[in-house]
Amino acid sequence: MAVLLSALAFAGCGGGGRGGSPTGAAGGSTAAAKPPARPSAISPPPAQRLPIGISENNPWLIDPGPVPAGFAAWRDRTAALRPARYRLFVDWSAIQPDPTVPVDLAQPNDGCLRGIRPCGTFAGVRDRLRAVAARQAADGGGWEVMIVLEGVPEWAAVPAGGCERGATRTRSRPINDAGLAGYRLLIRSLLALGRDLGVPLRWWSPWGEPNHPGFISPQRARCSVGSPSLSPAVYSRLVRAARAELDADEGVHDLVLGELAGYGNPTARGTGIAEFVRALPDDVACAGTVWSQHEYAQPDRRQPDAVGALERVLDERPCTTGKPIWVTETGVGGVRAGAPRGGDGLRQGAQCAAQAAALERWDADPRVQAVFQFSVREDTAYPVGLFDPALRRAYRTYDLWRAWGQTPATAPRPQRPPGC
Repeated sequence: MAVLLSALAFAGCGGGGRGGSPTGAAGGSTAAAKPPARPSAISPPPAQRLPIGISENNPWLIDPGPVPAGFAAWRDRTAALRPARYRLFVDWSAIQPDPTVPVDLAQPNDGCLRGIRPCGTFAGVRDRLRAVAARQAADGGGWEVMIVLEGVPEWAAVPAGGCERGATRTRSRPINDAGLAGYRLLIRSLLALGRDLGVPLRWWSPWGEPNHPGFISPQRARCSVGSPSLSPAVYSRLVRAARAELDADEGVHDLVLGELAGYGNPTARGTGIAEFVRALPDDVACAGTVWSQHEYAQPDRRQPDAVGALERVLDERPCTTGKPIWVTETGVGGVRAGAPRGGDGLRQGAQCAAQAAALERWDADPRVQAVFQFSVREDTAYPVGLFDPALRRAYRTYDLWRAWGQTPATAPRPQRPPGC
């Protein structure tokens, strides 16, 4: 599972099966009752047979209004997916490098894909949420936002130590006490922005891929699978802080726990799915509404059953038994996710068939209640998107996802598109 860090064009991204050796619990909150929630002005997501979501960093592929040259046709294709949910990454390390300056939720972005056109400047998280608000209004619902937090600023990180990879940066290290206060302020700032733009922010992931060293490092004190994982304790601090901050707000907010990389088994630098979940204390494991897992499709069909592994370990604890699961990252690229994709018809057909098989498997699983494609515009460092980076072609998997997004809840499973 090759990790995309803030140096990459996408703000945030990790996923099971992204290179290396790889492919979280929910329940009632133990916190005090929330204040009465304000009613939402946005309609609920559309009732789809297998509700789909997307991750996309560029608001010009979302906004229904005027967009820069080169985006309009691809924006319309994105809208045709009819996503029920939209997964928005917030890279804290990029937007608050100085603790004395507030988080910059309108940080300028050139809108290119690693310098590849088309481009179109936008104002960071603010413009992404603004585009979602416009799309929700235009479509009459859908596009329900899920926030994913990640990236520790240097001032908020503990010093290096333990079993770390050579290229580890401060954004991956555990959070210190000052950082924990800043993390809560980040959540407060996002809630205020959502209110300002009229976008309900119900779903929150406290941290992306906490069992992967690209997002919490070190995972172990010693480079041995026999060394206990350190990341569950780090993650627990974040979950408790997020839960407390969200409970203090007047809106309706639910935690999506996990966002786990697909390590079927523990490694020297990565924490296995079951290992991670078992190590969480009850107040954390029982704090959320939904659990989420990353699992990428591979044409050779050798990917581990990460979703099944999560289901099994959740069923070991009463408060998480039977909890719903969202597959918050999936996609397909090379033989191993992240390898060169290949554009010929044979390879595209095999990729599409692998993704179709995964969607059909999750559709048959009543616990899987949403599946998110990562990403729409493809990143050259991680080619699992639906459109090429230059926005000149759609891959065959686009037709597959569109078919699922347009299938009502009561309709039969959609047929695979030609060549899939």
